[in-house]
Amino acid sequence: MYYQDMLKTWLKDHELQTPQMKDAPAFYRNIEKHLDTLRADFKLSTAKPRWDDSVVDWASSDFLSLNRTGRIREAYVEEMSKHGDNWDLSAAGSRLQYGNYDYLIEAEKEIADFFGSETAFIGHSGFLCNVGIIGSVALPGDCYLYDELVHASTHEGMKLSRASHKVSFAHNSVSSLREALINLRDTVPEFEAGTKSILILVESIYSMNGDVCPLKEFVATAKDIFPLGNAQFVIDEAHCIGVLGPEGRGLVSMLGLEKEIAIRVHMCSKGMASTGGIILCNKTIRAVIMNQMRFAVYSGAPSFPMVASIKAGIHLLRSGATQKEQQAIQDVVGYFFKTLTNNPDWKRAVDAGLLSCPLAEGWDQREYYTHIVPIWTKPRHEQYLFFHMMADNMNAYSFAFPVVPKGKSRVRMVFHAHNTKADVDKVVNNIGDWVREMLDIEKADEKEAYVPRVASQVYAMQAAVKA
Repeated sequence: MYYQDMLKTWLKDHELQTPQMKDAPAFYRNIEKHLDTLRADFKLSTAKPRWDDSVVDWASSDFLSLNRTGRIREAYVEEMSKHGDNWDLSAAGSRLQYGNYDYLIEAEKEIADFFGSETAFIGHSGFLCNVGIIGSVALPGDCYLYDELVHASTHEGMKLSRASHKVSFAHNSVSSLREALINLRDTVPEFEAGTKSILILVESIYSMNGDVCPLKEFVATAKDIFPLGNAQFVIDEAHCIGVLGPEGRGLVSMLGLEKEIAIRVHMCSKGMASTGGIILCNKTIRAVIMNQMRFAVYSGAPSFPMVASIKAGIHLLRSGATQKEQQAIQDVVGYFFKTLTNNPDWKRAVDAGLLSCPLAEGWDQREYYTHIVPIWTKPRHEQYLFFHMMADNMNAYSFAFPVVPKGKSRVRMVFHAHNTKADVDKVVNNIGDWVREMLDIEKADEKEAYVPRVASQVYAMQAAVKA
């Protein structure tokens, strides 16, 4: 069974290495000593074996199931066939040199048109696009004002930037954003005069919470406090493409804010089942990319096959061929919320403070859902629930600090077009089974000495691996 194979690999990766490093160079011993602090608590990130289609998928980024069904492969082969042998495998240079070839330029024009942007720039990944643009667009004296839960790539970009100020505001809070903007205006004369800029960094769908940025309210707030237009937005739409908006174009397009957002970053390897990243911006920002975004200046340009895979994904979205899949996500998430909240074991878990799902609260009053639904747990319980799901041949990954804030452990469920009502019934029953066991443990006189059944089996496997 997959979970046994996965756990054997995972447990082996968590064997302590320092005891075996006595004769190794000190450089490696020091590193392994640090890694062992993660291994001891089962928190070392490891590469897991890929699962097959028999495992219920609550984890992959193939949101529209274009990879699973082979539709993106078919679209890619069709796109490549249009060009016969008339293409090179390598771009053979950066965008400033030989790598600026016609097919790449044409693809960027098509992408810009699709998303309603003046220009588009294709990069090697969404992470690099985010790091690159944030690391290069701010000028000395400028400020990055960022949602406290923005992605790690955003923080990496800020580290590389020339911004003089970096200020956070409370997650998705309009009042916190307003307060921060007013404080910047009133304490830094250059901001009020418009000679320095504030770049507001947000995401459309937050990858660990599954909630949506109140972007329309944010934009109105920024325009009200900085009418000169020196407060602009950079939005990471990595988890939004294919899921929200007309033809899956994302939150900005859904709200009709294309002209109000300075920079959008899309990731092609998730909903589009392709590869690479896209920066949507105007010609001014594109000039910054070409002159100051280091990975654009010093890296080889995207290859022809990579660009073809992106075009294939865009063509599927643009043709309306993914509308059924986009709606399927809405339907299955809605069914999950209904099934979960009506389950008596879930209600007991919430009342006991064992589990929670903020996105399930008032679910029937929302106009749309996102595909990311975290189940919040007590510390360490995220591992127990992960093990319990895996033993039932379902995969939904657990997350704890430092990936998420301390005390905010969770199992993140990712919904796809290929998930069915039967899958939902199975996972809700599985959660209910785990809840009943955990509540029994909570009642035990020596509950600290007990761990749930499947977790006990995992720890027994750990002992066997060590032996």
